[in-house]
Amino acid sequence: MQINKSDRNDAVGIARIMQCGWYKEVRVKDLDSHAVKGLLVSRALLVKIKRDLENQIRGLLKNLGLVIGRAKMNVFAVRAAELVEDRPQLAAAVEPLLKTREAVELQIADLDRKALRLARNDVQVRRFMTVPGVGAITALCFLATIDDPTRFKRSRSVGAYLGLTTRRYASGEIDWTGRISKCGDKLLRSYLYEAANVLLTRVAKWSVLKAWGIRVTKRSGLRKAKVAVARKLSVILHRMWVDGTEFNWSAKEVAAQSA
Repeated sequence: MQINKSDRNDAVGIARIMQCGWYKEVRVKDLDSHAVKGLLVSRALLVKIKRDLENQIRGLLKNLGLVIGRAKMNVFAVRAAELVEDRPQLAAAVEPLLKTREAVELQIADLDRKALRLARNDVQVRRFMTVPGVGAITALCFLATIDDPTRFKRSRSVGAYLGLTTRRYASGEIDWTGRISKCGDKLLRSYLYEAANVLLTRVAKWSVLKAWGIRVTKRSGLRKAKVAVARKLSVILHRMWVDGTEFNWSAKEVAAQSA
């Protein structure tokens, strides 16, 4: 912002900013958190590559009217191989993708085993996993991303830190609330969203958190309810970390949400 920019002037400007306190401290995570986060990022990348390969295979087959349909685990590869069995030219394009997909799938399985091993050896991660919908990957990602729960004075601040709170613009007579800010860690935000989806659609056991999410669903729709529950999950996980407690299926988590 200075008219005359030079290294000397930049140094003077930085010194003035530090003297006046016009800066925010940046939290430096420890090496263990960086290592865990690196493992999860690698896994997420491989999962994306696998999904892209499957979509490419589906697209090649669909051009000829061949549809794999819904296929999980090894069914996808078996079904794709059956469809190209009598079509050598198509098989020449699809088979390398299938072999690459198989290799990527093996690496994902290896990373999953490492993640589960880390989860079993960490007491706090096991506590996180008592929350319905939260698995080992989500719990590890929350632990590695937050790193130190004392960073936040209030548990509800975690939701804003992860970009799960709405944006707001207020100026003069204009005052509107938009969609979530999507600030912070994208990977953890996506995992919390998936955990919220599992909680609302697959977990059969009832809880105050699920009851609250169902009410939001009836009022605003399932998509917004998933985002709202994801924010609640971030708040509850942080409060559990601070208090050293497990998830309580009764009304006690309401107090944690308002902390």
